[in-house]
Amino acid sequence: MTLEVLNKKKIEREEVLMELNKVYIAGNLTRDPELRMTPGGTAVCDLGLASNRRYRKQGDDQMQEETCFVTITVWGRQAESCNQYLNKGSGVLVEGRLKFDSWDDKDTGKKRTKLTVVADRVHFMPRGGDGAAPGGGSSSARELQSSGGDSAGYEQGPPVNDEVPF
Repeated sequence: MTLEVLNKKKIEREEVLMELNKVYIAGNLTRDPELRMTPGGTAVCDLGLASNRRYRKQGDDQMQEETCFVTITVWGRQAESCNQYLNKGSGVLVEGRLKFDSWDDKDTGKKRTKLTVVADRVHFMPRGGDGAAPGGGSSSARELQSSGGDSAGYEQGPPVNDEVPF
């Protein structure tokens, strides 16, 4: 290959990596799902998720724990299923993308920001030690694909090709 072809492949790879926005997060719901409908009739469900990380500080024998609280937004049929089958304390594994929102607070006039996860898939995790997912069946049977939705700036685009081209 010539140097020109190699440089072109490097640029293409860097462009793909610059566009990668993929999140995987597992945890338990901090509250019951909140379902609402857009004016166009699309279901939207907000989930509060707590994800724990356990670690040991260097030179310390005690386990430490930190909790990350994340807002998850689910669209379409999957939002309806989350509302139907999940509740506070339910375990989930979420695949999605980060979304940054900003707005002006009506009360204070200050600019506010929030980073959320827009779910592509929500996997329902088994409860307790019985190995059963909510509503029966395996957790893979409870997995539902989002049916999309296009409202309030949350466009569901085509699936992203996650394969790295090298």
